[in-house]
Amino acid sequence: MNIINFTPQSAFLGGIIIGLAVIIFFIGNGRLAGISGIVNDTLVSKQNRTDNFLFVIGLVLGPIFYIFLTKIDIPFLITSSLPIIISAGLLVGIGTKIGSGCTSGHGICGISRLSLRSITATIIFMITAIITVKLIG
Repeated sequence: MNIINFTPQSAFLGGIIIGLAVIIFFIGNGRLAGISGIVNDTLVSKQNRTDNFLFVIGLVLGPIFYIFLTKIDIPFLITSSLPIIISAGLLVGIGTKIGSGCTSGHGICGISRLSLRSITATIIFMITAIITVKLIG
């Protein structure tokens, strides 16, 4: 384990903030905060389009504002290969359609509802992520 990445206090605080955001979104809209569903609905559905669009914009602007306000450099390295980025995005999009949701929908909202499908999906997501990191890293 890389001790530099072990940040239990900030991870705990982040989890609380995410949980509160999901609760507020559900109370305010009566819908679960699954990112892939919200992005999909933003692009293809006329229903709740403004809410969905604002949610997606918040996902993009939130980290930008955080970096700007805190002046903390957050190193994040990904490939600069455009074909790999596009392929990865398409695979993630296809996977979320096949799996009826993404990690945020299943992992945060589904598990909190004790959904067996979401618990199973999240376990599969995590195992796949661990294998991917081991193969690439």
